[in-house]
Amino acid sequence: MPEAFRIAAHAKANLFLRVFSRDASGYHGLETAFTLLELADEISVERTARDGKVDLSVEGADTGPVEENLAYRAALAVLQATGNRFGVRIHLEKTVPVRAGLGGGSSDAAATLRGVNALAGNAVPRTEILQFAANLGSDVPFFASATPMALGWGRGERLFRIPPPPEAPALLAVPPIEISTAAAYRLLDDGRSNSMARGSIVLDQDAFRQWGGIGRLGGNDFESVVFGKEPRLKDLFERMAQTRPLLVRLSGSGSAIIAVYKSDRERDEAAMIIGTSNLRLISTRTRSRPAPEPESLNRSTEPAS
Repeated sequence: MPEAFRIAAHAKANLFLRVFSRDASGYHGLETAFTLLELADEISVERTARDGKVDLSVEGADTGPVEENLAYRAALAVLQATGNRFGVRIHLEKTVPVRAGLGGGSSDAAATLRGVNALAGNAVPRTEILQFAANLGSDVPFFASATPMALGWGRGERLFRIPPPPEAPALLAVPPIEISTAAAYRLLDDGRSNSMARGSIVLDQDAFRQWGGIGRLGGNDFESVVFGKEPRLKDLFERMAQTRPLLVRLSGSGSAIIAVYKSDRERDEAAMIIGTSNLRLISTRTRSRPAPEPESLNRSTEPAS
């Protein structure tokens, strides 16, 4: 059985996002469309002899206390489900910006679930892996679902796979502004009444065949309140909208803004127009394929010739 695997943990963007009132458990209901991006962290997982123990190292970003990291918690869940028969060493190379609405931590968790389960010979059934994902966080089920695009409801744990449109060039603009998800929800709650009428929307599958159709489905409920709190984000959004993308959105509760273009040339021209002063611009693409399976890192045991 392989003793080590490498897994790509891809970022996501929300193509639209509607936030509803709190349910009995205190969580807000959501309606959203997720798309997977080429931008990805890289995770390696290695079996160790320290039964039930998880060692985690992170390179490239400060992700906070190890015990609170979603990848750490994901590894523990799989180890416990398989009887703590071995331990695991995880190395996480961060490329996806943190606290930017791109789901980096959630994707790391989903990739770790798959990687540690691969170390265990895929002993945990897929349905149980998806349950672990739902317990870890709202975006984790999408990343664990092995689909490049899906509609999501509830807290993101209810998903409906939809065929993605063709892959397209995308530009991520990440300003040096951190938006707390909890703070964004508070702004949203303070800014509207629970009885506020919502506009209707028809989630016609044909609308998802082309990026222009997706762009007409609606926006992100966080945009109005987050832009009111952070005028610099509103200005950035408007500048990106003026570059004539097929779609432009605040992803999640921010602070990253994604724009999708017809061609690499139009995306690259937009990047030049927007500029990079005090701003991180990332050229990437949407994905029409699921995230790849964990790749074995075992070296051949055959003697050298």
